[in-house]
Amino acid sequence: MLHITPLPAFTDNYIWAFQTEQSSGVYVVDPGDAQVVINYLTEQQLPLLGILITHHHEDHTGGIKQLINRYGDKINVYGPQAENISGVNHPISSNAEIELQGITLKAKVTQVPGHTLGHITYLIEDVLFCGDTLFSGGCGRLFEGTAEQMFHSLTELSQLPDNTRVCCAHEYTLANLKFANAVEPNNAALIQYSNNAAAIREQNKPTLPSSIGLEKAINPFLRSDSTEIQQILAVQFQQPIENTLQSFALLRQWKDNF
Repeated sequence: MLHITPLPAFTDNYIWAFQTEQSSGVYVVDPGDAQVVINYLTEQQLPLLGILITHHHEDHTGGIKQLINRYGDKINVYGPQAENISGVNHPISSNAEIELQGITLKAKVTQVPGHTLGHITYLIEDVLFCGDTLFSGGCGRLFEGTAEQMFHSLTELSQLPDNTRVCCAHEYTLANLKFANAVEPNNAALIQYSNNAAAIREQNKPTLPSSIGLEKAINPFLRSDSTEIQQILAVQFQQPIENTLQSFALLRQWKDNF
């Protein structure tokens, strides 16, 4: 079984560390802050085996150079080839299953353009490391891709088993749920989850990981076919909603200015 640990960084990032009971060390995902990783590895007395990168933004890649300098240039660094990220020595150019060196695990890599054009996710056992594509209750902004690209990327992720654990890179949950409740106020599962998430954050604990099953029940960006959401969008934008892609695009537009 994969053991995962969220390492808080900056104001709302999570760097994910993972290992198995048999592994001799740890992989980390999107280490924007090297010192956070160094502190964790020192405290746990564990070596760094490798790094997974989902996309090129600095808050996900900023710690690569310092980690390589400290732990050696033989550290395995995986990332999207299309984004030409400094320090990545195992570039990934397409959907693939890769063998993570130094640990007896395979990762299924999926191309998910939308937030950035080269964004990728990693599925390891029942854990999805999805960077800034899928958030609990939300999705990433469209900095480089189109609404159609993000819609198709999220649709692909939504087809994973419901028990898949969702490890995104930011603690945006409460803000996302505020928007979700505005666009689907009668969703009982959403109301319950919002209360639970608020209680968790009051204890200063992460709301993550989420799950694919939960997100399909409460996340408006996976529910753009909801009748209630489409009715509210029609009123908000004063136009008929003709399909789920239009619904998704208007949701993203509304959230950008919410």
